[in-house]
Amino acid sequence: MSDPQFQKAMALADIPQGSMRPVTLNGREIVICHTKEGVYALDNVCSHAHARMCEGRLRATRIVCPLHGASFDIRDGKVLGPPATQPLPIFQVRVVDGTVEVAV
Repeated sequence: MSDPQFQKAMALADIPQGSMRPVTLNGREIVICHTKEGVYALDNVCSHAHARMCEGRLRATRIVCPLHGASFDIRDGKVLGPPATQPLPIFQVRVVDGTVEVAV
């Protein structure tokens, strides 16, 4: 198994703590979330309906879909509230020299 291939996503300074920003890497839309617990990356499309998670709300480590209110844990993608039943894919994240990098 090979090591993950990280790609530069954005400067950490461009995503203040408590906010989230979308980015497209390798043709995949990802939402990067910056909380007091760290930086996380998830698929930006809700697993319940085609809605962009970055247009929803971020509450601590919970992201809420703007369409039907499904919620997910940004740390592991698990469903925290219906109507979603499938988790969101997550991606490894690291911060190197002030730049957020994501393994896609």
